[in-house]
Amino acid sequence: MSLSPNPEVIVFNLKERYTGVSATVNALVPLQMEQWPLGYCGTTLSNGVRGMTLREATRLSRHPPPDRPFRIWHVRRDHEMMAGLWARDLLKLPIRLVFTSAAQHRHGWFPRWLISRMDAVISTTDKAASFVPNTSAVVAHGIDLARFSPSPDKLAAWADSGLPGRYGIGVFGRVRLDKGTDVFVEAMIAVLPQFPEATAVIAGLAQPQHRTFEESLRQKIAAAGLSQRIVFLGEVPASRVADWYQRCLICVACPRYEPFGLTPFEAAATGCALICSRTGAFEALVQPGVNGLLVDTGDASGLAQALSTLLADPTTTATLGRHALDRVRMDFTLEREADGIGAVYRRLFAGA
Repeated sequence: MSLSPNPEVIVFNLKERYTGVSATVNALVPLQMEQWPLGYCGTTLSNGVRGMTLREATRLSRHPPPDRPFRIWHVRRDHEMMAGLWARDLLKLPIRLVFTSAAQHRHGWFPRWLISRMDAVISTTDKAASFVPNTSAVVAHGIDLARFSPSPDKLAAWADSGLPGRYGIGVFGRVRLDKGTDVFVEAMIAVLPQFPEATAVIAGLAQPQHRTFEESLRQKIAAAGLSQRIVFLGEVPASRVADWYQRCLICVACPRYEPFGLTPFEAAATGCALICSRTGAFEALVQPGVNGLLVDTGDASGLAQALSTLLADPTTTATLGRHALDRVRMDFTLEREADGIGAVYRRLFAGA
């Protein structure tokens, strides 16, 4: 399949840096290309899909596609909503705007105004929908199960990492305060001396403004004598992230705030047991005692206790990981997300 020269839907991703939104678009676009005459506007995706410029999307949208009264622009960021309103309301182009909202807090006045002007709004969780009165549908993010799949043997996969121990514990995402990297480090410093077969990895970039924070964590780890067992991997290329999920027995996601949070969903698809803080969509994913455990945000001692529980019985923890995979397969597949989004598109076209 390929992008349509005259698409009914154009998906936008107007940001250079690779983010969670970028990851969502990167996963969805190839699947949506099979379902819709689809166009893509924005930064070239890591899967090789090249996007048109905003100027090109605007020029293309001067006229509707064949047999449709308008074209849909699907946007996910404030500046993309602004571009859509400029095209629809000032240039009077025949387009309709769909926005995906993930934030689990009251938006500022300007984003609220932008969202109020959308033709349809998709919220990623019920909580996110509670802050957006004009939500059209709740559609959770989904995971590409072809890309994120379990390894035949997690112990063998960990051995291939070259790191010490038999079991891996991973935290994935940016290294910064709101992601709770310090909470993870504090918990690991408390737990690892009791479990010599475990090693922790921190997979994620510390941007320049957060490097002092990262360095302070490195110093704490060194002072505890654990520099060989709490390892900073830095930014892992998108094509290699699944390898580290497959190696880890446990995935920890302990941010203080998260709009949705894809990493534990991806990790669950590779058979990781989960320990997540109560934010984002994590409470929809984690079934305590079945596929993982939940802890309060910012609670390092609670996280340490949860880690101790899972590390004390690796066999049972591996079973939790298999149940986490079952959970994703049941309710959080990429196909399910694409179908939910497609239903919103169809209702817009039908309403016209």
